[in-house]
Amino acid sequence: MYTGKDILFLGYSEGKILGLALELANTRLTHLSRQRVFQMLKKVRKNPHKFQQDQHLGALAEALLESAQQFAAAATIALKTEEQSFPIFGIEGIDEGARNQMQVAMRLPITVAGALMPDAHQGYGLPIGGVLATHNAVIPYGVGVDIGCRMALSIFDIPEGHFLGNTAFYRDILIKNTVFGAGMGFQGKQRAYHPVLDQPAFEANSTIQKLKDKAYTQLGSSGGGNHFVEWGLLDFAENDAELGIEKGRYLALLSHSGSRGLGATLAGYYTKIAKEKCKLPPYAAHLAYLDLQSEAGQEYWLAMTLAGDYASACHDIIHQKISRATGATVLARIENHHNFAWKEILNGAEVIVHRKGATPAGKGVLGIIPGSMTAPGFLVRGKGEASSIHSAAHGAGRLMSRTKALAQVNPLEMRQLLQNKEVTLIGGGLDEAPMAYKDIHQVMAAQQDLVAVVAKFTPKIVRMADDGSRED
Repeated sequence: MYTGKDILFLGYSEGKILGLALELANTRLTHLSRQRVFQMLKKVRKNPHKFQQDQHLGALAEALLESAQQFAAAATIALKTEEQSFPIFGIEGIDEGARNQMQVAMRLPITVAGALMPDAHQGYGLPIGGVLATHNAVIPYGVGVDIGCRMALSIFDIPEGHFLGNTAFYRDILIKNTVFGAGMGFQGKQRAYHPVLDQPAFEANSTIQKLKDKAYTQLGSSGGGNHFVEWGLLDFAENDAELGIEKGRYLALLSHSGSRGLGATLAGYYTKIAKEKCKLPPYAAHLAYLDLQSEAGQEYWLAMTLAGDYASACHDIIHQKISRATGATVLARIENHHNFAWKEILNGAEVIVHRKGATPAGKGVLGIIPGSMTAPGFLVRGKGEASSIHSAAHGAGRLMSRTKALAQVNPLEMRQLLQNKEVTLIGGGLDEAPMAYKDIHQVMAAQQDLVAVVAKFTPKIVRMADDGSRED
């Protein structure tokens, strides 16, 4: 069976035409090989007039031509006609869909520069692992649905031996002090307070106001999908004067999650506004943008900033709770975020840098790049490489879609791998299996010019959503 993402990979857009192509692939073209089906659907998308009389593809061709005519009447913004170049780091590991999406983004009239990180894979609008610099405009879907999603790392003064000798104790701490899953949160006295709730931005407009109670309920919780809180061992090969950490092995807590329902709702709301105001071709519709000088653009920037601060507050509460439960001292805390837009200087001019699943890597900037539940992650320091727009990968990047992983990953094989790597998993689903991700070592090798490794993190006890649900 083909999925919507398979068809999107071929350059189709969401909507009626995607549905027609999907139905066609799963019914009238089942006698053909998968490769042949993809070839035919690509051909009809590019030249629909040639297939109007085809017994199988005629209806799809007519729908494509009708859509093109409607766009010609309604669209007000044209893309650049010529392809624009952009650097791709680790190109051999990046799928065609991600490269195609980035090429479309490069043709926006507002685009200044772009780059693909080595963990890149196809997403919606801007690919995951895509970095795009624009002039005076912000793209809500270029930021992403989980606004301000981030990594946070706390390094403790707990000896390795104490952790290894008391793993049940540390496992219990994770279970008691974390909550996971789409829609999950806290009720009544269990809810945690944080100063982020007092930000004036929560009163900016009625849309944000209505989200405040939900934000309060979900404060300090984590989403589903690839979000986690985990214990691991952090190895410093040499002293780090900036962090005040001496060479050696430390127990560390690593968390990954974002702005929960607050960010998801704001992303959907402002993407709808952007699409209404910015009429782009159907295949570029998810890249609709807002002028930063417009009222809607200023509103979105305020909302995005609030969602980012809220995501940081969630991590702050999680780390505070777990730190108190251990009774240990935190030696250092590092945090970085992605799915965000920054005002930065590039080649002497101010630009808006969108990092959708990409880590800021300006010169000297610390970041965390995780692998998978059984693969190491890395604490890194940016080198400030201009060609990557001062960015790096935000993780290993998906090798399989969630649908493909659920269909192909063997549960016994996954359990055996966890056992071999001496990793305890609490929750999690097959869609987050280690084999669904790229090789983190290859990803790191592809970005040696972008970041320097400071320390290596080895996961030991991993907590994720119990049902493997997607992040909200």
